[in-house]
Amino acid sequence: MRFLFYSHDGLGLGHTRRHLAIASALATLAPESSILLASGADDALRMGLPAHVEILKLPGLRKVSNDEYFPRRLHIPAAEIRAMRADLLLSTVKSYRPDVLLVDKHPFGVNGEFRDALAWARSGGCRCALGLRDILDEPATVLKEWAPHRLQEEVNKHYDLMLVYGEQAIFDPLVAYEFPRAMAERTKFCGYVVNSVEHETRTLGPGGFDFADWRRPIVLATTGGGEDGFELLETFIALAAEAPWQGMVVAGPMTPEPKLRGLQELAEKHRVPLQAFVPSMSRLFLAVDAVVCMGGYNTLAEAISKGTPVVCVPRQTPRAEQAMRAKALERLGLLRMLDPSKICRETLREAVDEAFTIPREALRDKAHQTLSFDGAYRAASQLVRLASSKKAPARAPRKSALANLGPVG
Repeated sequence: MRFLFYSHDGLGLGHTRRHLAIASALATLAPESSILLASGADDALRMGLPAHVEILKLPGLRKVSNDEYFPRRLHIPAAEIRAMRADLLLSTVKSYRPDVLLVDKHPFGVNGEFRDALAWARSGGCRCALGLRDILDEPATVLKEWAPHRLQEEVNKHYDLMLVYGEQAIFDPLVAYEFPRAMAERTKFCGYVVNSVEHETRTLGPGGFDFADWRRPIVLATTGGGEDGFELLETFIALAAEAPWQGMVVAGPMTPEPKLRGLQELAEKHRVPLQAFVPSMSRLFLAVDAVVCMGGYNTLAEAISKGTPVVCVPRQTPRAEQAMRAKALERLGLLRMLDPSKICRETLREAVDEAFTIPREALRDKAHQTLSFDGAYRAASQLVRLASSKKAPARAPRKSALANLGPVG
């Protein structure tokens, strides 16, 4: 069986980390399969590849607003990089001939870059699955963006399966985003997708921080990929300089160079260890005593699954999904959320002190009693099942069946 995973990767590492987690589970469930990950993330190879998994590196994009993406590194027009990526994706589908496609979040790609590849794959009998994180954005915002493209109807037409990486009881996209009945019937809730500590231990070198000489409790601050959240890290470093606990920072591999230099200088001044990138975040969450972070899907799911006390300062723009997720998890008693507009050393100190009062084992037990964290294996099982039902090839279309769809970002 041949699987092709596609993620656009315009902001952060979450899409690629989810796909790597699912690919690892899939390689275990179907060891004779081949899994190709098409990703724009520069650091995909540094996060450890499971057996029988390969990366197709797409030229990188940088998200500047909800519907606007520019080249991350190349000094070329956005239209040119869109055409380049679309050509790469189409030629890959033609030559690789996948049995199953898994697409993360954007059903037709950034600005429609995946339209032709999707049409070609379906004409060859490929089964197609769309993976959605637990929360996309405020329902009114999502419905407004989807309406001009009749996106629910188009997704229902071109996808055989929808995988939701979350819990229906926490947030129900079937209702919030008005899935039509046929689409809802093809939707499976997988629980939360987290990366396996065993996989990261097996595929990654030691890397990261040296804990040998640290005797105090350790608090980790991270803002995911690192494209924002600098003020939070600056506040954390200043607080760590006077705190009774040891602070450490993972700034993120996408931190702009001037911002990274500033953080490094501040961290060195206050003797707070800082790394730009740590490939095995799952192992790091196990090793520390508390986490200060934004509200990204992967960071929260992986930290909470380990029972690590979390102080969350969610991003509020360009999408509200981080704040929505943090509020839902705070209602369950699984983290402490702070308003980013009111963040200061005093409020952060109080929140971290409170986090230390929560027994880790009790928090982990509560998390696993409330939520499911085997989403990677449940998603992989659905993909194996989908591959076994591959349709007979149809004649390849002369023109993309999706040619009339507008850009979807």
